Amino acid sequence: MLVANWMTKDVYTITPDRSMMKASKFMKDKGISRLPVVDESGKIVGIISDRDVKDASPSKATTLDMHELYYLLSEVKVRDIMTKKIVTIRDTETVEKAAVLMLEGNFGGLPVVDENDKVVGIITDTDVFKVLVEISGIYEGGAQFCLRLSTAPGSLRPVLAFLKDNGARIMSIMTHNVPESEGFKNVYIRIRDMEKPEFKRLKQGLAEQFEVLYWVVDAVHTVI
Repeated sequence: MLVANWMTKDVYTITPDRSMMKASKFMKDKGISRLPVVDESGKIVGIISDRDVKDASPSKATTLDMHELYYLLSEVKVRDIMTKKIVTIRDTETVEKAAVLMLEGNFGGLPVVDENDKVVGIITDTDVFKVLVEISGIYEGGAQFCLRLSTAPGSLRPVLAFLKDNGARIMSIMTHNVPESEGFKNVYIRIRDMEKPEFKRLKQGLAEQFEVLYWVVDAVHTVI
């Protein structure tokens, strides 16, 4: 799964000479929490987040009056508080790699750059959640079951043959990756809804032939 297919392409950016106040207002107006900082050619030079703005803002206990406070904040530039050591990703790399970088770096998002370090998009933890939701097929309902299978080659083949012979339609298959030396792995399969009699026979047959760890029938309601 390539970053290019899941990132936000119409990404907002800001230049380092803009004031912190303008950056803060822009993020609030657009409902975003971070802005890539670019130079005049569009090349990334930093990133600023709402956390950076908060950390650079005076304490509520300040003795400054409103005019002094406004002047102080207007003088602080994006370049003064932005993060200059940036972690980026290319649009030709995978979403999985982006997820690892965000997880290990405790980032909420990554700027996406081309071969010239020009910003072409941004990918966030929300985008990664969307990937999981989309590839799992959970919005279409169905049922998921988990099998404990051997890590030996071809261990999934009899499962697929059994599902086909019993009229099950597969929506997604995900595997918990483990070293082959462990001997067993968990495989998560989601199938489309079936009529109750056929579904009951399928569950019984799977339990007889394979090691089934669980069954879950999902009912997802979109929250607006």
